[in-house]
Amino acid sequence: MILSVSRRTDIPAFYTDWFFNRLREGYVLVRNPMNYHQVSRVILTPDIIDCIVFWTKDPTNMLDKLDMLRDYNYYFQITVNPYGSEIERNVPRKKRVIESFRRLSGIIGKKRTVWRYDPILLTNRKDIEYHRKHFELLASELKNYTERCIISFIDMYKKSEMNMKSISVVTMSRQVMLEIGKMLSETAVRYGLKIEACCEPTDLSPVGIGRAKCIDDGLISEITGENIAVRKDINQRDICLCAESIDIGAYNTCRHGCLYCYANYSDKTVNNNIMKHDPKSPMLVGNIEPEDKITDRQMISYRNRQIKLF
Repeated sequence: MILSVSRRTDIPAFYTDWFFNRLREGYVLVRNPMNYHQVSRVILTPDIIDCIVFWTKDPTNMLDKLDMLRDYNYYFQITVNPYGSEIERNVPRKKRVIESFRRLSGIIGKKRTVWRYDPILLTNRKDIEYHRKHFELLASELKNYTERCIISFIDMYKKSEMNMKSISVVTMSRQVMLEIGKMLSETAVRYGLKIEACCEPTDLSPVGIGRAKCIDDGLISEITGENIAVRKDINQRDICLCAESIDIGAYNTCRHGCLYCYANYSDKTVNNNIMKHDPKSPMLVGNIEPEDKITDRQMISYRNRQIKLF
């Protein structure tokens, strides 16, 4: 099974103690986001976890803990965007994130450190020329520490629209997306980076950008040295090519406070959930409640095709 850590929140940045406690215990409990009292028990032992995919905007807290992952296969996707605190309110300064990116790559190799430039948005102050300049600056900083960059254009969810009223996001036409894509693609080529797009309905292949698999069975096969036969994740959007995975995160728990975020409803909800977090709990938020129905998640290793229950 492939473990996603996590699309819903930044576990590497904020919940590393909890995560490694769960690895030591060998399991985690995950609430169904659509059914609060429906809980899955997910096994975390190396024999059943084929690969862990980490998503983060700041890997710093993981750097001195990587030895605890020695029995696991894994890779990191690290978002480094050209925005400041007016949009990514609580993300550390880019200098620190880039330094941590480089240190991580130096330890685990650039194949396992993937750069995300995501999401791309335009405002009155952040135009195409802004992205031209800052993408090149970031590419020059990261070129020796990664092989691939994954991009996407912003999706304006209702809560994102509310949060971003103050910065006047500009709607992008297909032609503008192609213009930006061409510029990014040409820059990536100059710096020896493969560039792909995540979940983009606009076909960017005419400007040299293919479609990405963020949960990438091909990359996992390279990392493990074994053939990984896994289906597309049917729980993601139709245009998403990601391989099937289990996500152990929880919505409304990320403290980065990015205005474009789809995973947080409000600062108040996030703060309430943070107060309920216990690093020793089997759940990211709170603990087992009397009404909870806990079900053992059926899991299969795609390396040996063996099914295992807790």
